[in-house]
Amino acid sequence: MRAFTLSDFDFALPPELVAQHPATERTSSRLLDGTGPAPVDRIFKHLPSLLRAGDLLVFNDTRVVKARLFGEKPTGGKLELLVERVLQGHEVVAHMKVSKKPPVGTTLEMVGGFRATLLGRWPDEQGALFRFGFESDAGEDPYALMARCGHVPLPPYITHTDSADDESRYQTVFARVPGAVAAPTAALHFDEGLLAELEARGAQRANVTLHVGAGTFQPVKTENIAEHTMHAERYEVPEATQRAIAGCKARGGRIVAVGTTTVRTLESWAKSGEATGDTRIFITPGFAFEHVDLLVTNFHLPKSTLMMLVSAFAGYERVMALYAHAIAQGYRFFSYGDAMLLERETATLAELQAELRGIPTSILDDAERF
Repeated sequence: MRAFTLSDFDFALPPELVAQHPATERTSSRLLDGTGPAPVDRIFKHLPSLLRAGDLLVFNDTRVVKARLFGEKPTGGKLELLVERVLQGHEVVAHMKVSKKPPVGTTLEMVGGFRATLLGRWPDEQGALFRFGFESDAGEDPYALMARCGHVPLPPYITHTDSADDESRYQTVFARVPGAVAAPTAALHFDEGLLAELEARGAQRANVTLHVGAGTFQPVKTENIAEHTMHAERYEVPEATQRAIAGCKARGGRIVAVGTTTVRTLESWAKSGEATGDTRIFITPGFAFEHVDLLVTNFHLPKSTLMMLVSAFAGYERVMALYAHAIAQGYRFFSYGDAMLLERETATLAELQAELRGIPTSILDDAERF
C-alpha cells in the first residue's frame, strides 16, 4: 500500500458550499450514494430503500451540551470557556480562550451569575486543558449551569451566533447522554418518521455513546500523518448493542454505522476489547475494520482525520472521486451539510494472498505486467 501524506487528503472547496444552516427538514438533505460503481444523487429520505431487512443501524446517542460559556477575570479581561468534560464534584475540564491566562486559584465571574475557579491544568501540569470548579448560589451542577447560561458550541466554520433553531437542529432527535461539544452530524438527517420507516422495513437499531470533543476540529499539522497525536474521547458500547451486533452478523445482516463517531466507537471496542473507556484511535488507509460494513457520513474538512477515516473505509481513490462529484454537483458540506452512503472497501484476492505470503502488492503488480 502506498504511503499517504497530509497533502493527499487536501481538496479545494468553494466557500459557498460550507453549509451555514441545516436543510428545512432533516430528511430533505441530499444523499450521495457511493455504494455502486458510479455515484448516484439521492435525497436522504430515500435511505431506507438502500438498506435490507436484518441490517443493523448503530447510532451515537450522545447529547450536545451548551458548552460555550463567557465570563471575565477579576481584572475585567474577557474570556471564553468551552467545557470538554464534566468531572465529579462540580468540576469540569475546559478549553480557555483569553488574552492572558489567569493564575491558578483565580475565580472568574461568568455570564449568567455563577463562578468558575481555576484549579490547574488537565490531565496533568503540562496539559493543554484547564480544570475548573463551578459554583452558583443555587448549587447547580455543571450540566444545569451550561443549560441555563451556555451557548451551543457551533463549529468554527459556522459564522453566525447560535440561535434557538441551532439549539434544536444541532442535536439528534434521539440524543440521550449529555457530554458532547460537537454533534454526531450524520445522525442529524434522521427524524422520527424516517426511523419508523426503517423499522417497518425490518432494519434494526442500536446505540453507542461517544462524547464528541472539540478535538474533532483539531487540524493535522504534520505532513507525516503518523506523527499526528489524536485527541481522547469517551465511549461506551452497551451490552444490548454488543448482543445486537452479534445477532446481526449471525443472520448475515450488515452493520451500518451512522457517523464516523460510531465507527470510532465500534472499532475502538474491537481493537481494545474494552466496551467503555477513552479512545485515541486514529483510522487511516490500511486500517482493518472489524465491525462496520456501511457508513452514513457527512462531508468532512480537507486534510482532516475524518477524511483519512472515510478514505480508509471506502478506498482513497473512490472517496476523492466522490468528493469531486459532490463539489461539481453543489452538495453542501460539513456539519449542517448533506450526507453520503459508503460501503467498506474489500481487499482484492491478490492483496489477501500477498498479505498471507508477506509479499508487497507492488511486487505482484510488477509481475502481472509480464
